[in-house]
Amino acid sequence: MYIGLDLGTSSLKAILIDDDQRVLAEHTVALTVERPHDGWSEQDPAQWEAAVREALASIRAQKDCSGLKGIGLSGHMHGATLLDKDGNVLRPCMLWNDTRSHAEAAAMDADPAFREITGNIVFPGFTAPKVEWVRRHEPEIFAKVAKILLPKDYLRYILTGDYVAEMSDAAGTSWLDTGARDWSDALLSKCGLSRDHMPRLVEGSAVSGQLRASLAAETGLPVCVVAGGGGDNAAAAIGAGVVREGEAFLSLGTSGVLFAANDRYRPDPATAVHAFCHAVPGTWHQMGVILAATDALNWLSRLTGQSAAQLTSDLGALKAPSKTLFLPYLGGERTPHNDAAIRGQFLHLDHATDAQAAARAVMEGVAFAFADCRDALGATGTKINRALAIGGGARSGYWLDVLATACGFPLDVPAQGEFGAALGAARLGLMAATGAGVEAAYAPPVARSHEPDAALAPAFAEAHQRYKAAYAAIKTL
Repeated sequence: MYIGLDLGTSSLKAILIDDDQRVLAEHTVALTVERPHDGWSEQDPAQWEAAVREALASIRAQKDCSGLKGIGLSGHMHGATLLDKDGNVLRPCMLWNDTRSHAEAAAMDADPAFREITGNIVFPGFTAPKVEWVRRHEPEIFAKVAKILLPKDYLRYILTGDYVAEMSDAAGTSWLDTGARDWSDALLSKCGLSRDHMPRLVEGSAVSGQLRASLAAETGLPVCVVAGGGGDNAAAAIGAGVVREGEAFLSLGTSGVLFAANDRYRPDPATAVHAFCHAVPGTWHQMGVILAATDALNWLSRLTGQSAAQLTSDLGALKAPSKTLFLPYLGGERTPHNDAAIRGQFLHLDHATDAQAAARAVMEGVAFAFADCRDALGATGTKINRALAIGGGARSGYWLDVLATACGFPLDVPAQGEFGAALGAARLGLMAATGAGVEAAYAPPVARSHEPDAALAPAFAEAHQRYKAAYAAIKTL
């Protein structure tokens, strides 16, 4: 048996799987976020410790876990968990969506070394600018910092007593030499830090330590190995079977992610594509990120007073885009523009534009944003042949038809089942315990596929060109 622990922003989820990867038990613990000032987003790591103890005890209560061989970890990326020399937490963890360090991030990104070594823009949400903010604004805390851990790696410290990180999560710190899969002494030095402040690095499928005997006794679990694990998107890819060149997933959630596995390192920071290490050896991945996917439809729902289901329930067969354009930049955009100031637009409204027409334009606009991500990844040589469609928006067959036709590749909808980051973490636990390779990360059964509509592809391509021209026209207004 193997346990997967996925530390999300709003909850910690634990699942137990067997050798056949059937889910035998699961438990979720709610977490809270504190926002003491505008742009701040923090969590107390003590919450995570209490949550993991509760989750493990619940799994043990549901199922005899005497056959437990491995535990894998996943978690939200980029958080800064600061510990003193005795392993005590010095301040609340600043989370991935904490933007207070925008000035520090801009200063780092202006130094060419950061993009050259990490392969990525330094975003305010990344770890390094947050720690620099602490150095500037809380020097008495910075002076006590002995170790800096990412959120899931603090969970590992609770479980094993060891300071260890893995490549996929470390790639989001702005301190990793992503091509070499090692900490960059040069970048750490620029931040007043050294390798001594960093945890030891392992691959996500490797053994990082063992469950502490005292914690095993407390939870009723056997002592077992703890895998390196993965950052949330990399772990989700392991759960979805996206581990080989040409494999991809499209996540249509609140935000949107186009994730592609790569057999080599392909950075292109200018496109705002994330180029990170994957959670298995010798593999990297790229992500195009759009900030509003289903969030854009939810915005239209609030505006019209109709639910998203009502807006999309009677759209009929796929049709060519109308002249009405929607740019889904409600809170700025990440890929390919890296533009925090841009905002959403409705263009070419007329008397015939009703709520349903607006909904169709919103779905098309989100699809064109994904097509921008496809083009950004394609500029680095990454070609997506087909992708697994996941996330809440994937329940809409019409939207998947729009996306497949706009992006030019088929979308496969998985059959009902667990295939997220918690399963990916459990699979990494299995790999660490048994020595299994990427064959353990197989794709889920497909319920249905959505193919591009060849007859409508030219109309969608023309509308995408108008969409790109619209951004160029309004970005300075």
